[in-house]
Amino acid sequence: MEINATYTSLVAVGDSFTEGMSDLNPDGSYRGWADVLAGRLAARTPGFRYANLAVRGKLIGQIVEEQVDAAAAMEADVVTLVGGLNDTLRPKCDMGRVKALLGEAVERLAPSCGQLVLMRSPGRNGPVMERFRPRMEELFAYVDELAARHGALVVDLYGAPALGDPRLWDVDRLHLTTEGHRRVAEAVWQSLGLPAEEDWRAPLPAVLPPGWATRRVADARFARQHLVPWIGRRLTGRSSGDGRAPKRPELLPYEPLAQEVR
Repeated sequence: MEINATYTSLVAVGDSFTEGMSDLNPDGSYRGWADVLAGRLAARTPGFRYANLAVRGKLIGQIVEEQVDAAAAMEADVVTLVGGLNDTLRPKCDMGRVKALLGEAVERLAPSCGQLVLMRSPGRNGPVMERFRPRMEELFAYVDELAARHGALVVDLYGAPALGDPRLWDVDRLHLTTEGHRRVAEAVWQSLGLPAEEDWRAPLPAVLPPGWATRRVADARFARQHLVPWIGRRLTGRSSGDGRAPKRPELLPYEPLAQEVR
């Protein structure tokens, strides 16, 4: 990849990870790594255009049906695609179907853009991660195969131990904090051949682990505020993204949303 390359447009496709949860703006909306990346690219290139089609809760089949054709039609310089992880977290998951749909998405997007970017997503260290790790690693192995076949870049966030640090994850244990999203933006930036501004893989400073009582209080809050509602949505077939439109559905000149000013 050419260092100091110039990119004039970016389209982001996916689920909550790409929408930006839990990188909160002051008004309660989300920014996220894709918006951060777009802002940095726009600072280099006047007239830079950006669309973010990602919506929280989407499964890979919904991403293919609702986002892929729209993204392909935009013919952007760069398209990022991250999907399938929500499927792997379901109690029942047909990995063959998930991989087939992801392959379909890549086959449609790769010819339509200058550079397709795929990711091996990060995961928070802990028992949930261990339970679903085999599915995730099967998915990521297929991501590598697709990238090699279609000339896509792979940003290996899963292979960076720092991004598994619980301190980079929100209290819901599913989404990165602002610092986590900032590191992801830097990782994609570097994968595009742009000069590094920091070591996004650098571990956080060592601290004493929280005590037993603190952990139990955090576990109870997590279960009450996040786990129980998540299970409820699974049992009723609902999604946090039902009825929600993308925050940046059109490929337009990048401007930070008013609520992004910090």
